[in-house]
Amino acid sequence: MFMREMVRDKWLYIMALPGILYFLIFRYVPMYGLVIAFQDFKPHIGIINSPFVGLKHFERFFGEPIFWELFRNTVLLAVYNMVFFFPMPIVLALMMNEVRRERFKRFVQTLVYIPHFVSWVVVVGIFYLLLTTEGGVLNELIYALTGKKIAFLLEADWFRTMIVTQSIWKEVGWGTIIFLAALSGVDLQLYEAARMDGANRWRQLWHITLPAIRSTIIILLILRLGTFLDSGFEHIFLMLTPTNREVGEVFDTYVFLKGLSQGQYSYSATVGMFKSVVGLVLVLTANWMAKRFGEEGVY
Repeated sequence: MFMREMVRDKWLYIMALPGILYFLIFRYVPMYGLVIAFQDFKPHIGIINSPFVGLKHFERFFGEPIFWELFRNTVLLAVYNMVFFFPMPIVLALMMNEVRRERFKRFVQTLVYIPHFVSWVVVVGIFYLLLTTEGGVLNELIYALTGKKIAFLLEADWFRTMIVTQSIWKEVGWGTIIFLAALSGVDLQLYEAARMDGANRWRQLWHITLPAIRSTIIILLILRLGTFLDSGFEHIFLMLTPTNREVGEVFDTYVFLKGLSQGQYSYSATVGMFKSVVGLVLVLTANWMAKRFGEEGVY
């Protein structure tokens, strides 16, 4: 039966082959390397010959005084992103869906997509030019109005706000693609029927548009929880300074410090494995809760 389906849908499987190979080579095969979290891994003798030490690195990681600081910083950034960043593509997609002039709509779509293709180095550089106290455009404007300058890039209190703001500016447009695709599948006759019943635009949005994309929102939320503790190494690393490190040091930057800078490969693999396990638990829990409330879930 399975082979007959394979032959019948062979072109679909051939089209899916590059994606399957990508996940096999870059996602599943590297999982073999997680074994070094239970070893004292030495690159010159390899994984097979490195001595097994059990949970030694996990005990060290959870016993480190910096663990709770890393955990707090990472979770707070993740919560900020879930609360402020995650809803923004939905809001923007709903706003763009209400635009009736196609030419203007395409122009706005292009405008909000472009930042996604800009590297974090450039993004941080742009914000630096805008916010630095030494000639930054925004700071010069604040100084002209108040007579004071704000050290946005140095003060720890502004760090999380800066990270979330930059993420929104760079990725919110790209995040609308899936929601706009979901909105394009809504039956227009539903809107016509609602208008005949006297429903205004807000009522149509609440009773037709949002329910139509609810399953998409829930699935993306569940998948987002899988990377809950992934703060984005490059972005955080570029924004770190000695004055904001106490709130900016997260698991991703800690892995870089211990793994690449100090050569503690087994210990850094332990940190990465901890993040993955937390993400897996969150995805399984969220998927179970979604099904309990009558939604489809991821699987």
